[in-house]
Amino acid sequence: MKIAIYDSSLTDAQWDLLKPMLPKPSKRGRPPTDRRQIIDAILYVTKGGIQWRLLPSDFPPCKTVFHVFRKWTLDHTWESINARLRAHVRETHGKRCRPTAAILDSQSVKSDPHGGVVGYDAGKQIKGRKRHLLVDTLGLVLGIAVTPASTTDRDGAQALLSRVLGWFTWLRLLWVDGGYSGEAFAQWVQGIRSKLVVQVVKRSDVTKGFRVLPRRWVVERTFGWLMRHRRLVRDYETSVSSAEAWAYIAMIRIQLRRLA
Repeated sequence: MKIAIYDSSLTDAQWDLLKPMLPKPSKRGRPPTDRRQIIDAILYVTKGGIQWRLLPSDFPPCKTVFHVFRKWTLDHTWESINARLRAHVRETHGKRCRPTAAILDSQSVKSDPHGGVVGYDAGKQIKGRKRHLLVDTLGLVLGIAVTPASTTDRDGAQALLSRVLGWFTWLRLLWVDGGYSGEAFAQWVQGIRSKLVVQVVKRSDVTKGFRVLPRRWVVERTFGWLMRHRRLVRDYETSVSSAEAWAYIAMIRIQLRRLA
């Protein structure tokens, strides 16, 4: 049966770009399910926000799709694909594949009752989880860390930066908002990467209503991109690793649509 073409499905050009980036299938065991159909099913869940068992019947079995999703989550395949696509997108904009500047921010989202660890963000009055996001100047994701919403911005940023700064050795400038101000955070960053300068972009005390702030709007736009994927509108995941994987998958879809 020919698979239905949904709005979330890959085009031939997108599949040709993505296919070489996927892990090589094992030569042992049963013949593997068509990977393009599996990717289309995962993108369908990402965009539509449905439960695995509600996948349409013209996709592979939901257990097969979930097995691939979980396997590639645990071995960081989604993160790797996002990085390779990000390099391609940056090249199309005339930028080096290795960024020298980044923007850091966080977003609290409500959690669906799922049994995972959550917290309460008193500032946003949200019970759920917090996404700490590091993006380049184009808004492309460099790294993400998901924590309980009760985690402070600085603690979440330290959890994220301690994980990713070893990969981005060319970073020289980090823009943050007022939640990351203070010498303690700046000194902590300097202790990990001595050449990385933290620059706080503060909102004016006399400003009323919404105002676009320099640099900070880039990461806010990225949060907007992610929220167009219904799987990310709320936090439905029991495990933090799955919650992070969906953000990478959403960015993979966004970057593929830019490139092909």
